[in-house]
Amino acid sequence: MSVVEVEVRRAMPEDRLPMSRMLELYQHDLSDIWDQDLDLHGEYGYSLDRYWSDGQCHPFVATVKGKYAGLALVDTAVKVGRAGRWMDQFFVLKKYRRSGVGRALARAVFEALPGSWEVGQMLLNQPAQRFWRAVIGELTAGGFVEHELRGGSWEGYIQCFSSTSGR
Repeated sequence: MSVVEVEVRRAMPEDRLPMSRMLELYQHDLSDIWDQDLDLHGEYGYSLDRYWSDGQCHPFVATVKGKYAGLALVDTAVKVGRAGRWMDQFFVLKKYRRSGVGRALARAVFEALPGSWEVGQMLLNQPAQRFWRAVIGELTAGGFVEHELRGGSWEGYIQCFSSTSGR
């Protein structure tokens, strides 16, 4: 797929339902490596409320030609350091993968929220590991540190780096 023109913006309350549905697709995509079950409503469920009620949480959406293409959810639940931002959830619809949407979304989020960052991927999610190593490597000119966490409440690879404002 060719590179597409992407708009990234902070999500508004009216974006909650489409974001919730994208998160269901995301959780389904990862159901072979992320042990989850459907609830009584046939949903994986992911509460988005805190992204509009907690000033430390930041929701973003990406659109292509006005159509939803992806999302990013940011909070402060870092796993390695003591402070910073954590990429809690990041998803691009399959239609838009390998078209530049993910890179554009990631770059826009990092530029909108400059400072210390941690981005993690589950141990078995090799496509995400390749994506984030490449994107963060480009953004930082290789200036990131990667950690591997095992045996705790969160297991996976985490890239730690600092971002600057693009504005």
